[in-house]
Amino acid sequence: MAYITFITPYKPMICGIADYAEFITRESLPGKWAVLSFDLDKYGVPLSNNKVSLTDPVWYCIPSRNDFSASSILKGMRHCEDEALWFQHEFGIWPDDVRFVNMLRDLGQTKVVSPHSLHFQSSETIYGLRRREHSFLQILLPHIDAITVFSEGVYQAITRAFPEYREKVHVLRHGTHLYPKIARMSRLEAKNRIHEFLIGESGLDQASKDKLRHERVFLDPEATLIGGAGFITHSKGIEPLFHARDVLHEMMPGRKIAAVYVGFLRQTDNEADSRYTAVLRARYSDAGHFFLETYLPGDLLPVMLRALDIHLYWPSDCTQSGIIAHSLGTGATVACRDMEGVGETVKMAGGLTLPDFGRLIDGIRWLILDHDLGNEMSEGAVRYATEFSWRNQAMKHFELAEQLCRSRFQRLDPNSPLFTISDVTGKEHSIL
Repeated sequence: MAYITFITPYKPMICGIADYAEFITRESLPGKWAVLSFDLDKYGVPLSNNKVSLTDPVWYCIPSRNDFSASSILKGMRHCEDEALWFQHEFGIWPDDVRFVNMLRDLGQTKVVSPHSLHFQSSETIYGLRRREHSFLQILLPHIDAITVFSEGVYQAITRAFPEYREKVHVLRHGTHLYPKIARMSRLEAKNRIHEFLIGESGLDQASKDKLRHERVFLDPEATLIGGAGFITHSKGIEPLFHARDVLHEMMPGRKIAAVYVGFLRQTDNEADSRYTAVLRARYSDAGHFFLETYLPGDLLPVMLRALDIHLYWPSDCTQSGIIAHSLGTGATVACRDMEGVGETVKMAGGLTLPDFGRLIDGIRWLILDHDLGNEMSEGAVRYATEFSWRNQAMKHFELAEQLCRSRFQRLDPNSPLFTISDVTGKEHSIL
């Protein structure tokens, strides 16, 4: 089996892609992977207390995001023919496209790039890619062995734009968490646990705690909770959640409906998100609205998602979503915007996805009224999470790496009868 060296942000960085890399390596084959990451003091994000295990092969050897020298990566490699270098890519991580590709050209090993921020519904190009994404792929694809994408939509966009590189594009869906105990937990039980945490263990301000005690939205079995959780950023569409609650309250005046968002501001130096947080804090403090600023520990985030009767996600911009990966594994009833890979994922999982906000609210109303429909969606979410669990997706990484390393060795070996083969799978498209 091939050896994978992941080049990526990694814990203890508080970063979505660092989380992604940790989830993949946690389920990877022991002794068959390593991580080359960035200098923790210079990467520019907050650090958590989630330290690296002493047994994990992780090196923070890349000086900064502005370092595009192959030497930083070469010194951490095993330098063997079965090693695949696997880059987690996002434009904020690697801000100079040309220098990034030039760095790849200087690396001789099998190279895979997983772009996390490719679109397929953009109006900027006829393919659905954004202009920068199209330009980046144009210079990248000739110099790597493969790219992996999270959705069928991105696959179609890239292969329409670059049909000559079709064999290099692989769909490897975003991993999903499995929480079998939490998925079997009743929502009332989950609500009680979250209420206890928020009142007694969290870092919530006293006014928010008093409000929770007074309105008892987590303890009232007749209350319907719609909401979300995670980092506080404008693109996650937190404000539409409160608007949806108000519309539903008018549509169903006899029901107690509350909107709840539990999250925290990840980067205090981000002025736009700081201003957005201040607006949310001031605007949504009245009855039925709960904007709760606190960090949810890893063991309580899925409990929070399970506690929601409806997990509503209406982002203004997205490709994939880490929070949806958590939510599906809890058996949550998900209602979201039919946008990019998030919409594709939730649709595959049997959730409610619509491109129009008003129609989505109508759909949520039916979900509130029809418990059986919500239960069906919950079961579909767990089935999806089981099929695309982090364990299964980690194994797909190694299967692809093995194919690519073998293919590259055969192309480079003039004595191999398969010297001219460029795609050992024999397939134009495979969903991993």
